[in-house]
Amino acid sequence: MRKQAQQIVQKLWSYCNILRDDGLSYPDYVEQLTYLLFLKMAHELATASPKTFPILPGGYDWHSLVSKKDPRELHKRYGEILKKLAVGNGMLGIIFYKAENKIRDPEKLQLLVVDLIDKRNWSALDIDVKGDAYEGLLEKNAQDTKSGAGQYFTPRPVIRAIVDCIRPRIGERIYDPACGTCGFLLAAYDYVVEHNRNLSERQLEHLRLEAFRGVELVSAVTRLGAMNMFLHNIGPKGIEQAQPPIVTNDSLKTDPGERFEVVLTNPPFGKKSSMTSVTENGDRERQSLNIVRPDFLVSTSNKQLNFLQHINTVLKADGRAAVVIPDNVLFEGGAGEIIRRHFLDNYDLHTLLRLPPGIFYAQGIKTNVIFFDRKLPSQKGPRKLWIYDLRTNMHFTLHTKRLERPDLDEFVACYKAENRSLRRATWSAKMANGRWRAYGYEELRRRDKCNLDIFWLKDEAQDMLDLTVGPSELASEIVDELQAALNQISEIASDLADVS
Repeated sequence: MRKQAQQIVQKLWSYCNILRDDGLSYPDYVEQLTYLLFLKMAHELATASPKTFPILPGGYDWHSLVSKKDPRELHKRYGEILKKLAVGNGMLGIIFYKAENKIRDPEKLQLLVVDLIDKRNWSALDIDVKGDAYEGLLEKNAQDTKSGAGQYFTPRPVIRAIVDCIRPRIGERIYDPACGTCGFLLAAYDYVVEHNRNLSERQLEHLRLEAFRGVELVSAVTRLGAMNMFLHNIGPKGIEQAQPPIVTNDSLKTDPGERFEVVLTNPPFGKKSSMTSVTENGDRERQSLNIVRPDFLVSTSNKQLNFLQHINTVLKADGRAAVVIPDNVLFEGGAGEIIRRHFLDNYDLHTLLRLPPGIFYAQGIKTNVIFFDRKLPSQKGPRKLWIYDLRTNMHFTLHTKRLERPDLDEFVACYKAENRSLRRATWSAKMANGRWRAYGYEELRRRDKCNLDIFWLKDEAQDMLDLTVGPSELASEIVDELQAALNQISEIASDLADVS
């Protein structure tokens, strides 16, 4: 099945080279494919079940497009269809929001429509095949570092390992406040379906219409995420009036009012926010716009810290969360220390996974995953934070040595999702290379600024001339360091622009 999806990706991507000659970027190409694939599948669904799927307004559908034999007429009609659908509601409105035809050459558009998309019955493909194929396109798009699309694409092996630890259950509602292309939500959906083989119709409807909620700040990315959900059979169809699973909005702007059993997210990288979130009595930062969040613990312009505060609001009692964070969230003073101490005092902050560099398409950021439950642990005895170090002496790249799901098998096994009281350290004085060990909360509280950036393994590659590191890994590390420096320069430039 996955092989078939890969073949479809290769076929679709081969046309990108043709359209690049027409001036399209990778994101533009995926966007236009999204429009065309939706039009084609809506036509197929409407043909198969006309009472259930009057998805598109009459005369603005796939048939009205492919019936134009002259390339110029087809090109004109495509533009008219996009203009009409851009003012739609629900999933239609999300996918076609501000849609426009960016393919300038009519003959190339006709080639894409007639020779590639119209010849395949997309709706007849298994849901997994369609979903995997689109995921493959999104990953291809993320590999284009110039477009910045990588910041919206979390490595799927990491997502699958996180979901295997969190173990979402049928009936739960799952939320991602920075959903990007919906990788976390779809992995949670796959997990629930895989581990619940005999779902009732009501349970299936809950999964399709109620279980998943995501928010994305960038409308063009919301479009890709909505299409990803649609291809996995999630969200309302046709005349259904249910709420779309994802929306375009700023999660940090206000308390959404909804509460969730599970939160899974990778908030956007970058320390500085264009808006400062403050408490009701908080100090005003020098920013063009301040957001008052009385539910927040502390005023800060750090986006990751504000996302943690947002999760603090939306996570239900007894809820559980997994959040990808950069290193600075673990050691930053001021607001960072206040939030870390709050989590230690009020939550069961039980697990920290240190991720290796070289696995994200957005380069230069060292990341971790924190796992916590919104409750204090019921078991007696000293409370502990368990840390797994997948970073020290681990070398991955995006091309020559990619991180795969089996690379996280030991961590998932150590996590003991079935019963965390059974956890056992793999590190000891006699096993100095063990990557899994626990630190007591009292020790953590005594650390300077409650610093949770903890490591114990000897870094064998600190010396850049270390021969244990191959040329490709060394080159990748150099690129990461240069990208990190560029990110810092960009932040400084942004700060200077605000001051001026």
